[in-house]
Amino acid sequence: MSKYLLIMRGTDETNAAMMADIDEMMATTRQFIEDMMKAEVLIAAEGLDDPGQGVVVDFSGEAPLVTDGPYGETRELFGGYFMLDVATKQEAVEWAKRVPAVRGSKIEVRRVAEADEVPPGSESNGQI
Repeated sequence: MSKYLLIMRGTDETNAAMMADIDEMMATTRQFIEDMMKAEVLIAAEGLDDPGQGVVVDFSGEAPLVTDGPYGETRELFGGYFMLDVATKQEAVEWAKRVPAVRGSKIEVRRVAEADEVPPGSESNGQI
């Protein structure tokens, strides 16, 4: 089994569309979460706060620069995630295709690296 993140990516437009019928979206999302729990694949699921409430720590210069969010030129923002424990990437993709999302949204599927995947000879010796 491997862990995968299903990262919800949206825009101002998709976020507004989702908020237009938030009660239906929340009911559909609760059912999706129940389905994942019944299948015993869900590890965690969280939504993120409004990007305007966040900050960005930018390491482009000599010292880290902290600025208010969102992320400047970025057109897509992370809105939340589901973490699954599934057998294959394809299984994670199949769950991602079922995520309740509005037209124009995207779900990024990323495998979570295991501690033993740290390159040999690194100072961490397998500890992340």
